[in-house]
Amino acid sequence: MEDKLVTLAILTYTKAQILKNVLENEGIETYIHNVNQIQPVVSSGVRLRIKESDLPRALKITESSIWLAEDIVGENELKKIDTPQKVLIPVDFSKYSIKACQFGFACAKAFNSEVVLLHVYFTPIYASSLPYGDIFTYQSPDNDVKNALHKVNSDLNVLSDEIKKRISLGDLPDVQFNCVLREGIPEEEIIRFTKEENPKLIVMGTRGKNQKDLDLIGSVTAEVIERSKTTVLAIPENTSLNDFYNVNKIAFLTNFDQRDLIAFDALVNSFKAFKFSISLIHLSEVSDTWNEIKLAGIKEYFRNQYPELIIEYSIVKHDDILDSLDNYIKNNAIDILTLTTYKRNIFSRLFNPGIARKMIFHSDTPLLVINTRRNFSKP
Repeated sequence: MEDKLVTLAILTYTKAQILKNVLENEGIETYIHNVNQIQPVVSSGVRLRIKESDLPRALKITESSIWLAEDIVGENELKKIDTPQKVLIPVDFSKYSIKACQFGFACAKAFNSEVVLLHVYFTPIYASSLPYGDIFTYQSPDNDVKNALHKVNSDLNVLSDEIKKRISLGDLPDVQFNCVLREGIPEEEIIRFTKEENPKLIVMGTRGKNQKDLDLIGSVTAEVIERSKTTVLAIPENTSLNDFYNVNKIAFLTNFDQRDLIAFDALVNSFKAFKFSISLIHLSEVSDTWNEIKLAGIKEYFRNQYPELIIEYSIVKHDDILDSLDNYIKNNAIDILTLTTYKRNIFSRLFNPGIARKMIFHSDTPLLVINTRRNFSKP
């Protein structure tokens, strides 16, 4: 069957020429239509068209926004940064840190990456409780700080020994790993690390839905998901899964945005070492036949692009977004729920105070949040 042309973007003629050069340098055939033949440079808008099979790859390039920079004019190719791939696992020495390691090491093995175990410790010193001498000279509580540092070093060594033991027993894949210790506020240091090292994936543990006490790592997970440019996999402590190899069915939440194609492609290509089916779901407050038509069309497109995948689709009607997702997950045996970070209409609700924790703890189902702002699927 002939590969039909689809419109990638409607741009000014100048920008269309720039993007055309960028795409063709990446091996993507590109065509400009509706050009003002008399004065093409002042055309109000032209259609940039490509083959339908090239759409996911082309969207990744356009979403990067790099091609819009002025200095790309005249460049022969996009600059590529060759850095070792890493899977980042923030740990707090809890049971759900071990659960996160099981998933993180399996993913690192599939990605041919190394693992970084990051622990952030915090030693708060409040002015109202600081000891002062008779002349108000500050007396630093050195012993308290040293004891705290000794404790976290000891805990990190214990965790490292536990990981080595599990690798030797075959409970974890034999993947190179190292431990990093930082002082500060956990979410800030995790975000800072991702900016410095650009890991391929962050795997974080969370407590389950039945835990009612204050949970630091849970709120940290919500903050990292919202602010990080890296894809995050949140693993509840009580999930029945042991690692990604046990995943059979993934639910992919779509809002009919073209960036869903990027996220879907990232999911399929990045986790291609694992075998699973995908259920496309769309949340809707009312019945709408047009939504089902669009969802069926997306399914058919994905089926043509990824013929090896088993793909289903569903419209999930909801009054309460969390309860509806929870019921769908239970009724359809979903192992992982996948979201994308650009959906501000959904995430503005998910990340209001109190709602983020409910989302992360809404069930014992892992949550994979794909950030479309980075080329996640690239090896």
